[in-house]
Amino acid sequence: MNKHKLKLAAILFLLGIIGILSLLTMELPIPEETKELMLKQFTADQIKWIALVNPMILLLLAVIIGTILYDRVKLQVPIIEGVLGRESELKATEVVKSGVQWGLISGVLLSIVGLIFTPFLPQEFIELGESLKPSLVARFLYGGLTEEILMRFGLMTLAVSITSKVFNGLNNTVYWIGILFAALLFALGHFPIAYSSVGNPSTALLGYILIGNSIGGIVFGWLYWKKGLESAFLAHIFTHVVMVLAETVFYT
Repeated sequence: MNKHKLKLAAILFLLGIIGILSLLTMELPIPEETKELMLKQFTADQIKWIALVNPMILLLLAVIIGTILYDRVKLQVPIIEGVLGRESELKATEVVKSGVQWGLISGVLLSIVGLIFTPFLPQEFIELGESLKPSLVARFLYGGLTEEILMRFGLMTLAVSITSKVFNGLNNTVYWIGILFAALLFALGHFPIAYSSVGNPSTALLGYILIGNSIGGIVFGWLYWKKGLESAFLAHIFTHVVMVLAETVFYT
C-alpha cells in the first residue's frame, strides 16, 4: 500500500472512529442478561467502551479492504484525495450538491415509508424503536460517516471487486449488484431485531424493515459510484436531517 493510500486509510479510519465514539451519547442495545453479567465485573461506562470494540474491528477491516480495492474498481473518494494532492474529475461542489440533494430526496422517501407503514406495525416494535432510538449526534456521525465507510467503502467495494471478476470487467450490472448487495445485507441485518421483539413478525413489519433500510442504502451506493464516497456521507447525514424534522412534525 503506497503512502497516498496509507494517508487516505488513516483519514477514513479517523472519521469512522469519530462516528463510533458518538455512540457513547446513547444507550447501546446490549441484551439485559448480558448487561447484568457484565455489570458484575465492569461499570456501566466501561461496558459502553467495551461495546465499541466490535465496530472498531469492523471499521478497520472495511478501511483496509476499501483502500486496497476502491481505485481498482474505479470508485472514488474525491474530496479527501484532493486534499491529499490527487486530482479528480469530480469537483467538490458537484460532490456536495449531489449529496445534499439526494439526501433530502432520500429523507422524504423514507419519511413517507414510515408514515405508510406505522399504522400496521405492532406496538411492541414501535416501543422498542423508541427505547433504542440513537441520539442526534450518533445518527449524523455514526450513520453518516461510520456506516458509509463500513457498508459502501468496505462492503460495496468488495462486492463490486468480486463481481467484476465474475463478469470479466466493470459495467453497470457489476456496480448495481454491489449497490444492492450492500443495501439489502444492511436491511436484512435488522430482521433479528424484529424476531426478538415480536414473536411472529408480520409481512408488513418485515416489509417495512426491508424497504426502510434499503432505500437509503441504494441511494448512498449509487452516489458512491457516481459522485464519490463523500457524497454518500452527506446524503446519509441529510437523510437523517429530513427524518428528524418529519418525526418532530408527525410523531410529537
